[in-house]
Amino acid sequence: MPLAPLPLHPPSYRHGALPDVLPAVVASLGFPLGRRPPSLSLVPARRSVVVLLDGLGERLLRRRAGHAPFLRSLLDSNPTLACGFPSTTATSTASFGTGLPPGAHGLLGYQSVIPATGVIFDHLSWDGGPDPRIWQPEATIFERAVAAGLPVARIGLPRFDGSGLTVAALRGGVFFGAKTLAAGVDAAVRFVDRHQQALAYLYWGDIDKAGHEAGCDSIAWVTALEEADAELRRLAERLPAGTSLHVTADHGMVDVPFADRIDLARDRELDAGIVATGGEPRAPHLYCAPGAGADVAATWAARFGDRALVREREAAIAEGWFGMTAERNRPRIGDVVVALDAGLAVEDSRTSKPVLLSLLGLHGSMTADEVEVPLLTLPAR
Repeated sequence: MPLAPLPLHPPSYRHGALPDVLPAVVASLGFPLGRRPPSLSLVPARRSVVVLLDGLGERLLRRRAGHAPFLRSLLDSNPTLACGFPSTTATSTASFGTGLPPGAHGLLGYQSVIPATGVIFDHLSWDGGPDPRIWQPEATIFERAVAAGLPVARIGLPRFDGSGLTVAALRGGVFFGAKTLAAGVDAAVRFVDRHQQALAYLYWGDIDKAGHEAGCDSIAWVTALEEADAELRRLAERLPAGTSLHVTADHGMVDVPFADRIDLARDRELDAGIVATGGEPRAPHLYCAPGAGADVAATWAARFGDRALVREREAAIAEGWFGMTAERNRPRIGDVVVALDAGLAVEDSRTSKPVLLSLLGLHGSMTADEVEVPLLTLPAR
């Protein structure tokens, strides 16, 4: 039985959004980076550790809060945030790292077209992608903080150091590789312990990985949550005096049954007029043949009805799907952009990597399960 439609609303970037987190943290350390005060107000501290748990949507956490006693104890410490659209790692990482909405930083989905060449590339591997500093030229919050005199450390898997996404979205400060979350916790503690003022950023992706592979209602997902909760409790216990802890996420997730997915390679009606697809299976960017955009939008809207929002590019921009959108980034957006309701996904077996077609848990669209992320704060003591 198909799921009942859930409300689909473009996220607000005006306040309480993921781009607000790092500017607020840096300001709480005594380094305001702009003329206007951050929209989030955090308790002052001398040092701070910010942890991003990939895939830990707030609604997922609340449903499984019994398995995460430490995180549960912080659940009501701050308002729920919106990660933005599309609700996916590459886009949210850039929103988090730059303090800008997707339309301003230009990483507008997992896959995107390079307008000058028409080539589709993905922001995670960056294979065949452009120079990341040209693709995303805005200064990151880490760069601005370092320029203002705040020591910054970034901690993640060693392979992330120098990757296209890291350079585009998170450049600035020093990088420390950590193969396990425990090692990342130790690195964060060492860094803040060595400085009177400092910011350490720690990323961990196992919750997202478990959700993709086994589903966000799986034992594997719960196990990954339990392990992260235990390590973050250990982190909190080891932080030196005067150090705050903030835990957030880049998106949530929903499980999409394989039987409910549409393959464009086998659906001539939906495929008509489309030259290439980007974005996500739950939030496709449809790059259309010249003059075909309106027909494609009408076909997709008729097929999905109230189970999707379907917009041509300019309408999506005008409705604020991507927040303030820079002129240089408009051609990266599909001629038609779609946000699908829970239980739906559109894939293309002709071009998708086989491993992506096997993922049970997906994200990218506008449902609350995907967009709402926590900001859990332990003030400095």
